[in-house]
Amino acid sequence: MRRLTESQYRATIADVFAPDVPIAGRFERAQRADGLIAVGSSVGGMSAFGFEQYDASARGIAAEVTGEKRRAQFVPCQPKSANAFDAACATKFVDTYGLKLFRRPLARDERARFVGVAKAAQARLGGFYQGLEYALVGMLQSPHFLLRMERTEPDPQHRGALRLDAWSKATRLSYFLTNSTPDAELLRAAGAGELDTDQGLARQVDRLIASPKLEAAVRAFFWDMLQFDGFNDLFKDPVIYPAYNSSVARDAQEQTLRTIVSLLVTERGDYRDLFTTRKTWLTRPLGIVYRMPVATRNGWEQAEYPAYSNRSGILTDISMLALHSHPGRSSATLRGKSLREVFLCQHVPDPPANVNFTAVDQVSRPGSTARMRLAEHNDNPVCAGCHKLTDPIGLTLENFDGSGGFRAKENGAELDLKGMLDGATFAGAPGLGQTMHDNPNVPICLVDKLYRSAVGREVVDAEGPYLDYLATTFGASGYRVPELMRAIALSKTFYAVALPAVPAKTQTAAAARKGDRS
Repeated sequence: MRRLTESQYRATIADVFAPDVPIAGRFERAQRADGLIAVGSSVGGMSAFGFEQYDASARGIAAEVTGEKRRAQFVPCQPKSANAFDAACATKFVDTYGLKLFRRPLARDERARFVGVAKAAQARLGGFYQGLEYALVGMLQSPHFLLRMERTEPDPQHRGALRLDAWSKATRLSYFLTNSTPDAELLRAAGAGELDTDQGLARQVDRLIASPKLEAAVRAFFWDMLQFDGFNDLFKDPVIYPAYNSSVARDAQEQTLRTIVSLLVTERGDYRDLFTTRKTWLTRPLGIVYRMPVATRNGWEQAEYPAYSNRSGILTDISMLALHSHPGRSSATLRGKSLREVFLCQHVPDPPANVNFTAVDQVSRPGSTARMRLAEHNDNPVCAGCHKLTDPIGLTLENFDGSGGFRAKENGAELDLKGMLDGATFAGAPGLGQTMHDNPNVPICLVDKLYRSAVGREVVDAEGPYLDYLATTFGASGYRVPELMRAIALSKTFYAVALPAVPAKTQTAAAARKGDRS
């Protein structure tokens, strides 16, 4: 089971009903597991507050769908009377939205239960559409909608083995390639048994890869990978950074995601070029921080970082620089830590509880730079191990303050932008971007994260060779992300089902029986 993420919930409601159907509830904070919300969705619980918000959303959506203004748009049948129960129409309504919301046909008892809810509500409230409203509320509150429940069936080609049933396969495939619920064609293919054949599966994968909805899937994955949910808690001191505001915070995320989609999806470009491209997108609020003119008054326009700006790739976007900084100053350590963990899949431990930050916090000391202040941590053996991992990378980005704005000096002192990563030396942000581009661990990390996001769990040891195969395939494709997603979606590993673990007592008995036979 995997809980729908906020973006998946919103996309599902938009696709099942319409993009303008309002969602009234608030979503509780998503849980990350090993760096990804997509993995945390398999292990997180649901609080009372969270369910109350699902209830509020369900009631608002149902009222909109069955309300007088829009019922002709959404209700697939006309009742004999608006004030009497019509079993045939209620059943059609329940079957139609049950299939779309549960991502599979309803079982007989499920259909009877929701039709019964509609009948009971109509009898009590007097209106047929009010009955449908309460039936829809029930479906939208059901764990079969809120959770992606995968089911198995015996594999006819492998005796004793299990496989995902076609509806579960369609659901896994759709949320991976579109970040939303299966569309009508994918549900049709599942019902016809086409997803259980290599040819049928390939047709659907290629159709979804070619669909405009691939963009939504790529956006959702990178929003998760780049930890943009951190913007919910991000604060910048308005006295120190007066140009940074909520519009900048919102647009900064969109800027990076637009760059990613443009390069990886629209242009089918090399993933590694994200670290070196100077092409970007700007709005006027962003232009103020970047000190670049933006002709478009409201909206977005394509732009390019000038060569003299020292900006190169998404690592120098405001989204990355501001997110991994403190409210009133930059942070080479946080920036270096994020690069290690987000793009290289390397874990950096948290600082010890008793570490002394006094020297680092003295940011306004005349003539001091972050490199000078952090040197005191490098002299401390308790701190040096981690800081030697983070600081040599993060210090190359000290040309940018805590809001992502450019600065030539810090406290009147020249900045030393030399850096080192895995034995490669460089200087400044362009040098860091090129080094990341050339680092072989960068695409390997993406393969690992994209696969874990797709299956919603940690990788097991037996999948190591498969990940090596994916990394090789990724490189052979020119590091094109849609090709990597296609390789995952077509692989048997993506849909593999493990047999339940045999309890210890049973294992012992089985071993004993084997010993008797021998």
